[in-house]
Amino acid sequence: MTIRTSPVFVALNRTGVATARRLAATIAGAEVHGLMGRVPDTKTDATFTGVTEHLRALFRNGRPIVGLCASGVMIRALAPLLTDKRTEPPVLAVAADGSCVIPLLGGHRGANALAARLAAVLGTPANITTAGDVTGGVPLDEAPPGWRIDNPAAARVPMAALIDDQPVALLSDVDSTLVAWLTEATDGFVPVDTPPVPSDPAAGHPLVCVTDRTDHALSEAALVLRPPTLALGVGCVRGCPPDELLSLARLTLSEQHLSPDSVACVVSLDLKADEPAMHALGQALGVPVRFLDAAALEAETPRLATPSEVVYREVGCHGVAEGAALAAVGPGGTLVAPKRKSPRATCAVGRHAAGLVPERVGQAQGSLHIVGIGPGTPLWRTPEVTAAVAAATDLVGYHLYLDLLGEAQVGKARHVSDLGAETERARVALDLAARGRRVALVCSGDAGIYALATLIFELLEQEERPDWERVAVTVCPGVTAMQAAAARVGAPLGHDFCAISLSDLLTPRAVIERRVAAAAAADFVIAFYNPVSRRRRDALPQARETLLRHRPPETPVILARNLGRSGETITVTTLAALSVDDVDMLTLVLVGSSETRRAGRWVYTPRGYASKRETAS
Repeated sequence: MTIRTSPVFVALNRTGVATARRLAATIAGAEVHGLMGRVPDTKTDATFTGVTEHLRALFRNGRPIVGLCASGVMIRALAPLLTDKRTEPPVLAVAADGSCVIPLLGGHRGANALAARLAAVLGTPANITTAGDVTGGVPLDEAPPGWRIDNPAAARVPMAALIDDQPVALLSDVDSTLVAWLTEATDGFVPVDTPPVPSDPAAGHPLVCVTDRTDHALSEAALVLRPPTLALGVGCVRGCPPDELLSLARLTLSEQHLSPDSVACVVSLDLKADEPAMHALGQALGVPVRFLDAAALEAETPRLATPSEVVYREVGCHGVAEGAALAAVGPGGTLVAPKRKSPRATCAVGRHAAGLVPERVGQAQGSLHIVGIGPGTPLWRTPEVTAAVAAATDLVGYHLYLDLLGEAQVGKARHVSDLGAETERARVALDLAARGRRVALVCSGDAGIYALATLIFELLEQEERPDWERVAVTVCPGVTAMQAAAARVGAPLGHDFCAISLSDLLTPRAVIERRVAAAAAADFVIAFYNPVSRRRRDALPQARETLLRHRPPETPVILARNLGRSGETITVTTLAALSVDDVDMLTLVLVGSSETRRAGRWVYTPRGYASKRETAS
């Protein structure tokens, strides 16, 4: 069963959903699911009908669950599914009013830590009952962030000994500060220098070994904890196969008897920030990938084992793999595996006995998600966009679009600019991403339709900024206004259609007029974006006159204003009656084709023309 880190908050009533939204806003990727009929749809990411069935489905899919309900509801629903605590996801119960937080399952698989985090938000104690946390003080089967456990099942014996005030042997080859989370929590550990042998006083004690090496002679009963002490410095040619880099990294570690589970991060030169092999290596090892500039790597030249003038002439530093490894571990670290080469890659390993915090090493590859949040309501926002916004550190956009995100913007840096400052917004987004930030550039509707995706790629092509080009750019589609307007009235886009902006700020008026005439003659359904502005009120009447030469005066026209927002209005009129006085800058004008018709309160365009239907009949 795969454990996903983003929890689902399951709310059964209005009180619970309010608490759930407050908590979910503090966790990237968290979702709120609400009981249909009891919880407003606008407050949730998904709805469900059967409580037991929904909880079981989430549990089977490995989702951490936070139920805003009585713990008994969770227990009765999930009890038949409990088989193996080592594979089951965390399950918590939170009182609907937020007065208590109880981890029910998976305490040492994230539930206790999540409970403490939620309790801090609510200002209430976390009701943790796990013996290792309450009595022994050391949950050996849940190591700190960055640590790995070779054999979690072996934690049971030393934890039981600590709970019963029995001694546990501790063999550690790292700095004492790195194991303080063990030794300061309890005085039950007996330090040893080597694995105990029968003649040692500690031979009868359970053994906990903290090491980044793989050559200790340990019994199968020993609990092995892997601290984050190693930095894997790598370099490669452009387009290096990911398998080659991974194989080289594993071989380099193996030759030095170093555990891959103690690698804290993969590190390289910033010129390689967009190299797929780098990120594939980090993903395979389950660690962050960090990048440093040439100056930082060049500063390590005196400590390099194999400096290279060829590399210096190429990238501005005398060693990429060794320089990155040494820069990552800093002055207190050492090079424990000098550069090893394959045909297209290099690898070296640095070590710091006091441990590494990857976030303090260089920067990550920046990411830019250009997101379309739809016309307004969150119900028209895609899960991909929701996830991108949740994961972002920075939001860039026009203030109205950011405000429409509501609670999703909480805890993120906002970079706001005025309407019309699109180029400024695009530059800010690219600059932030180039500094390693996770950026969401927020557009209304669809990001690629009359929005900023095009401008981003235009800037990338024109300015040729290497730091921008290393950014990971993703375009996340959204529901655009013409789709939303069509859905409100039926299916007017049922046959061929087009979109035309009547704004002449970026497109010459003559070009716009030619396109309107061509679309009118071709009998497209037409969505007019930017139909009017304060200074431009003649383009729409002119387009109306052009259309009347090609289609009947009774042709349906939809005027959709403030779609998905407060004050939404949908008006269906005719081409003959269309007046510029009924349209403003927040209105989309959707003009039917000659085949578009009204059926009561609905408007639709048949999928085939009448002559085709008559022939078929």
